[in-house]
Amino acid sequence: MAKTKTVYTCTECGGQTLKWQGQCPHCNAWNTLVESIAEKTASRYQVAAQSSRLQKLAEIEAQEEPRRPTGIDELDRVLGGGLVRGAVVLLGGDPGIGKSTLLLQAMSLMSGSCNAVYVSGEESVQQIALRAKRLAVGAERLNLLAEIQLEKVLSVLAAQKPDVAVIDSIQTIYSEALQ
Repeated sequence: MAKTKTVYTCTECGGQTLKWQGQCPHCNAWNTLVESIAEKTASRYQVAAQSSRLQKLAEIEAQEEPRRPTGIDELDRVLGGGLVRGAVVLLGGDPGIGKSTLLLQAMSLMSGSCNAVYVSGEESVQQIALRAKRLAVGAERLNLLAEIQLEKVLSVLAAQKPDVAVIDSIQTIYSEALQ
């Protein structure tokens, strides 16, 4: 059985140490170290260090990536023409400003031409269906999942292999692997 490694992370500066201390050795803040289980990332960092090298921006040949339009002109404009395969977009704003509504509209439009999954950690599938009905969006092909456990979300996404997925809200997601 693999031994788990504990690290202590400062809630003020994000600095990490292998043992608990009353004061963060990085920013000197008191009582800010929180215990967590270290993720196995050393090999990933080693690979990145081997494959990455410092380059001059002028020497890099820029390439346009194909984009998938969301179907909402203003959102596509902000995204530079749509979503890029493999990219992550974080949509932020005050509560109640319309983030979930905008995402439901975009995902409903996109589900007509691709495999789309909407994961909700804040609302039930019934609440989302009610919003879709109020908005009169055609969401017949949109797949919904109400879940907050990361491992279950990842399992569904791995099985479905969606072209596009939304997690609303990422703040509600937790992992069984971390305390």
